[in-house]
Amino acid sequence: MSSELARAAYETLEPYHVLAYFNPYAGAAARRAGLDELGLYVGARGAPLGRCPSAVVTATFANFTPAYVHHGWSQALSVGLPAAEAARTEALDHALRDALGERIDAAELRTIVGALRVGIVEAPYAGRPLAAAWAAHPWPDEPHLQLWHAISVVREHRGDGHLAALTLAGLTPVETLVLHEAPHPNPAVRRRTMGKKGLLRTRGWTEDDWDAASESLREKGILDAEGAMTAAGSGLYDRLEAQTDAAAATLWAAVPEADETLRLARPFVKAVIDIGYLPGTKPRATTPD
Repeated sequence: MSSELARAAYETLEPYHVLAYFNPYAGAAARRAGLDELGLYVGARGAPLGRCPSAVVTATFANFTPAYVHHGWSQALSVGLPAAEAARTEALDHALRDALGERIDAAELRTIVGALRVGIVEAPYAGRPLAAAWAAHPWPDEPHLQLWHAISVVREHRGDGHLAALTLAGLTPVETLVLHEAPHPNPAVRRRTMGKKGLLRTRGWTEDDWDAASESLREKGILDAEGAMTAAGSGLYDRLEAQTDAAAATLWAAVPEADETLRLARPFVKAVIDIGYLPGTKPRATTPD
């Protein structure tokens, strides 16, 4: 299966996944579980790894500071990983029901999940620890949550491959963030960026860390004096993305009727975007308590 399909799948399905962490129910669900924002994110995302040192979770997340991961993971371990997952699922279930409405009972959900499960079962997991943990983790019962779980496995499979490419490129965690946010000379290249401020807040790095990584990339000829990608930098960025797509294609090669599966998934993802909970989407008129 082509790298182009793997890329299209990533661009299509990602909003459905990130709804778990960007919705108006997450904060209250986390507080009821005795967690803060980091405890919910780190605990729920890392839960399939089981009780392990925070250094293991840091290694699989890659671009968060060890201190941030340790804080969130310690919280999750203190309340129990199942409690962190339950809080995530509670908030996600509410948000998906808001978004999908009558689509929550659509027969297409089971068709999409069935196709993705075939690919997940057949996919290679060597060198992909977080994806392997998610693939082996128990699945929820409801089809709309099963779809989220399947997309999460696919996402972590891609992510593990991306981290391998970044590691081989010799980039530090902060350098990868700076490179990803740097202006690309080709405006046609589609990218999901969060912005420096958002990345520093959510990943735990400081302004000094960012400046040091930027200077390092300039010394390597990857960024210019203004912080934009040089020709060498954009070439590196494009190669990293191509390698990531090629590695992700190994899972999609086993998904039956993969193009049709993505076509069926698009209305569900569009509904998630249209509810207005995700950053950059239209705001909702009223916010649930």
